Amino acid sequence: MKILVDADACPVKQIVERIAKQLDIPVIMVIDTSHILESEYSKIIQVSKAPDAVDIALINRTESGDIVVTQDYGVASMALGKRAHAINQNGKYYTEENIDLLMFERHISKKQRRAGGRTSSMKKRSKLDDEHFEAAFFDLCKRNQRVKSAEV
Repeated sequence: MKILVDADACPVKQIVERIAKQLDIPVIMVIDTSHILESEYSKIIQVSKAPDAVDIALINRTESGDIVVTQDYGVASMALGKRAHAINQNGKYYTEENIDLLMFERHISKKQRRAGGRTSSMKKRSKLDDEHFEAAFFDLCKRNQRVKSAEV
């Protein structure tokens, strides 16, 4: 098991690293060439700025049982298709039960923006958002470790 992070605009990279280090889980952070990221713990993979390059690089490295941290519903959907776990920066789990609705809502919002409409704006990130993510992410990592150790 490893953790893969869609790290370009990820606000929880430090939380991911701290928990992963505590639980001894390897981390891969994928960024494009317009970002600079250094880490003493995580493996950093830098890819071109081509559309979806980060998403493709991340998913190509994802295996069953891995944990993917992403804000992108499409990446989450592909991770679920590989039998990995996916979580967003606010601690929401992407699941087989909710991903179709999330993808549909994304589609509707995109159509609305193309037609000149406005969609809701993101609220400023709070300490409470970080706390929700940390609790959910820690729980996901611990559950996944128990499953992996039971399989061995």
